[in-house]
Amino acid sequence: MHPQPILELRHVGKSFAENRVLAEINLTVSAGEIVTLIGPSGSGKTTALRCMNFLEAYDEGDVLIKGQLLGYSSNSRSLKDRDSAALIAEVRRPLAMVFQQFNLWPHMTVLENVCAPLILGKKTPRDVARKKAAQALAQVGMAEKASVRPARLSGGQQQRVGIARALALEPELMLLDEPTSALDPERVEEVQDVVKALASDGMTMVMVTHEMSFAAKISSRVVFMAGGSIIESGAPDKLFRQPQTDRLKNFLAPWFKRPLQLDEREINDA
Repeated sequence: MHPQPILELRHVGKSFAENRVLAEINLTVSAGEIVTLIGPSGSGKTTALRCMNFLEAYDEGDVLIKGQLLGYSSNSRSLKDRDSAALIAEVRRPLAMVFQQFNLWPHMTVLENVCAPLILGKKTPRDVARKKAAQALAQVGMAEKASVRPARLSGGQQQRVGIARALALEPELMLLDEPTSALDPERVEEVQDVVKALASDGMTMVMVTHEMSFAAKISSRVVFMAGGSIIESGAPDKLFRQPQTDRLKNFLAPWFKRPLQLDEREINDA
């Protein structure tokens, strides 16, 4: 008997007015998997990620977290059937999100930023929250910056604090929305190293990224999206080396012309 997946999307769709941005998305994520969403800009990757924790309300299908329907009290998708904020928060408790733009509070120290979701969202006692926050900061190599405010940190350091904030919640699944896209090139590797370490520790993750070499190295499964749909998915060595559709072949072509970003050695090491 297979264990219950942490996250399951069944025929999920999403529209903004007349623009259908997601269509028939089916995806299952089990414990220990690292699933990476790739695809061109506007393909629906980030919208799909935000539907996974109901930061965007999906219009069609079901999102299940550990078997529980997220966001709605029934299979109807009207506003009147939407669950309360408290119930939504309870269902998505196993998930934590790392945002592209860090979203740190500038008036708080690093430690206070990591503590805040624990104290405000989970009602964790302040002393317990501080201990968990300190442990999470140590895990991402930011313990020595605990008393510093975000303005004094580099972009890479701020993103590591964002990852620590998610880690402190002790999630079963982390969602990462292009965690390196807002960084200067020289800061990308330090954040990638933190994500790799989390993967080595067994953290389950769903990540959106434009970094193909990173996706090839870290993923257990890569999902290629275009036009709001999943076009192909599979293990990185197969998907990158043997794409089955012209759409994926065309998408990958520029990356194979840049050996510093994606080459055979990186795929073989994935």
